[in-house]
Amino acid sequence: MTLKLTGIALAVAFAFATAVQAQTSPSPTKGDSATRTEQPSPRKAKDAEEEKIEAQAKAERAKCDPMKGNAKDICMAEAKGKEKVAKAELDAKYEKDKAKAERKVKDAKAEATYDVAKQKCDDQKGEAKDACMKQARVDRDRAKGKAEKTAEAKRENTSSGSAGSTAPEKPKQPK
Repeated sequence: MTLKLTGIALAVAFAFATAVQAQTSPSPTKGDSATRTEQPSPRKAKDAEEEKIEAQAKAERAKCDPMKGNAKDICMAEAKGKEKVAKAELDAKYEKDKAKAERKVKDAKAEATYDVAKQKCDDQKGEAKDACMKQARVDRDRAKGKAEKTAEAKRENTSSGSAGSTAPEKPKQPK
């Protein structure tokens, strides 16, 4: 009798132990939520970085609040420019086409520099202001042109390196 009771108790204990293990072991399926929560997806990481950039930009703009006049405009242009450049760099980090991404970053930098230069030109009057604005446009266009040439050169190097390559010729055998 005690042997039967011990056997039944052992069987029940074994059944419970197996059931508990089945509940705590991660399943090997692809859609398991436990494995997804361990590593954040690239999209979530990008969103977190973007929120950080926006918070930093908000802090930069808050520094401009006590300023007055054109100094405030210059400060705001600098803050907005830093934000645009940071977002362009973030997008470049996750972009597959590195040449295109690098060009976008350089364009964002050129535009940010131009916006700040425009605000600085507002302090001047007459011909000096016109000359300042013209120089700012020339600098922006030069930076954008340089970025475009660099991107095209990288694209040509990438495409000619993989698509234009041919197998080396075999040496001719003497007859």
